[in-house]
Amino acid sequence: MKLLPGLLIAFSMCAATILAQTSAEETTAVLQAERDGCIAYLNGEAEKIANFLTEDYTLTNSKGEISGRADDIADATSGKVRYDLFENYDMKVRLYGDSAAVVTGRTKLKGVYDGKTVDKIVQFTDTLVKQNGRWRLAAGHVSPVAQ
Repeated sequence: MKLLPGLLIAFSMCAATILAQTSAEETTAVLQAERDGCIAYLNGEAEKIANFLTEDYTLTNSKGEISGRADDIADATSGKVRYDLFENYDMKVRLYGDSAAVVTGRTKLKGVYDGKTVDKIVQFTDTLVKQNGRWRLAAGHVSPVAQ
């Protein structure tokens, strides 16, 4: 019976190590999904954008306007948007179980939107969900950052 407490402690330590490894792996996967999403937007790859976004994705932009998945795909397909730079940085991930994550950070944008030059930094909050084994963006919100 004296062996039982020791076994419980050892089991708890192993379980904590496995959970920490899983969290680290999931954090890495979430960050990679964010980076891949940025590359898809940068290159105007509508199909990759569609795969990155959930069907019911919404974005609240820095003007308070709400757009959806179809809007982002149409922008990429039409050429209405062309980015020279679309890069996330200072990202921090918070995991909620193994199927939801919130990512905060900043995005540097340079390019042309609807004939107007864009050169700005925004603060973002993204909510990602894991669907069919991959992380997808379900909702985003951006706010302007004073430059």
